[in-house]
Amino acid sequence: MRFPSFSRTLLATAALASVAACSDDDDGVTPPAGTGAAVISGAITSARTLSKDTVYTLRGFVYADSGAVLTIQAGTKIVGDTTVPGSALFVMPGARIEANGTAAEPIVFTSARSAGNRKPGDWGGLIIVGRASVNRTGSIIEGSNASITGGRPAGVGYTGRTNDADNSGTLRYVRVEFAGFGVATNQELNSFTLAAVGRGTTLEYLEALSGLDDHYEWFGGNADARFLVSYESGDDHYDASEGFRGRVQYLIAYQSAVLQPAAGTGSVSSDPQGFEVDGCDGTGCTATGTANAQSSTPYTMPVFANFTVIGAGTNFNSTSGNIGAVIRRGTGGVWVNGVIGRWSRWGVSMRDTTTQNRLTADSLNFRNVYLVESGPSNQPYDTASAPGLAFRNAVTAQNEIAAGTVTTASLFTAMPTAPAANAAVSGFDWQPGATSPLAAGGSGAFTALTGANGALIQNRVTNFFGGTLAGTTFRGAAAPGGTKWWQGWTSYARD
Repeated sequence: MRFPSFSRTLLATAALASVAACSDDDDGVTPPAGTGAAVISGAITSARTLSKDTVYTLRGFVYADSGAVLTIQAGTKIVGDTTVPGSALFVMPGARIEANGTAAEPIVFTSARSAGNRKPGDWGGLIIVGRASVNRTGSIIEGSNASITGGRPAGVGYTGRTNDADNSGTLRYVRVEFAGFGVATNQELNSFTLAAVGRGTTLEYLEALSGLDDHYEWFGGNADARFLVSYESGDDHYDASEGFRGRVQYLIAYQSAVLQPAAGTGSVSSDPQGFEVDGCDGTGCTATGTANAQSSTPYTMPVFANFTVIGAGTNFNSTSGNIGAVIRRGTGGVWVNGVIGRWSRWGVSMRDTTTQNRLTADSLNFRNVYLVESGPSNQPYDTASAPGLAFRNAVTAQNEIAAGTVTTASLFTAMPTAPAANAAVSGFDWQPGATSPLAAGGSGAFTALTGANGALIQNRVTNFFGGTLAGTTFRGAAAPGGTKWWQGWTSYARD
């Protein structure tokens, strides 16, 4: 979450027809030869299919309303209209999106501008709102009440529901590029916003790249996800709060620089993180009284397993942010079998006595993580506060701090040190070599973990995607010699 500034005023204009054919001049899109073009605006109220032979332009706020099923064929391209600031797609409670791409034909949500002219903030993003539980009441999606073409002045609420088995559809092999518009001060849309999304939803093989704000933001809910990529985020790569209880396995985040947003769309973040995970804070939390807000239930209790989270190091160095994982405001959960590298301020920062309470109760677990090139003098744990010190003392023996001579890039088969422009997909190979420290050091089967800690982790990872989330003997997002699951459908474009 950031505080953007603006160089122009956002104006509401009249909503257009729900779906209308248009020319290239109308929508600002130059589709590939042999394809059609269409504009989508307003509301989708019934079944609708988007086909790969057409480039679709989202104009203003577009809503798939309750009862609608929006099916998107593999290989389809959807662009955000840059002439209508903040254009975005909302999948509302009771609606479904069925976006089934493939590695050969991913579904791409991107800017309407041509390659080389795209910027973070060119359009709003993809927002899915489900009917699962959260630990806040009376809230709306940030920015959803802004004066945007086709927008609904009251905004989009996501609280007050309890169906944790809710199904908002499927996202598989989907990229979201150059999104994340700041519609008002402290009111930003993200690349992927997942609010109160239930466990019946399928989320796998997703990439967010070059967005203005957070790349993945969960507001409560309990949807599982796997195989996520985040490249060059404008703020946090993975942000969760308000009772998020999903299990997420195999995550990649990579940051090398601070990208400048499109003019008038927002401002650069002052505190980007790898993970930023909160409970609840302020008014509206389910715990009575703001003094108890951080103890609201359901607790934020995610599982993040097999993550590779790489920061920009001294390419972004400030008095705030630049931390691999910020865990705060009453958060519990499990971080396991990961690597955090090149976060020069801290590798991990645990804050607040309410979060320490989760640690004491054995419902906050951080283990089998390799920390490299992070923190002052290669000390990756934040010791600036008493909770931070307690966290360090509690978890040091369960994780590994790399020697000061180890570089982050040396851990992987291939990783650009700091790409100065668009990087080739072949430049990223997240597999560890046979002698890499990441090739070993993982937890192994969670059932083999001993004591209350092991029992808690095993309880949290059962029934993941219809089975059981498996512990690994390696650390990070890729098995040595295993499947390169990110290949064939990801992009590493910065403009």
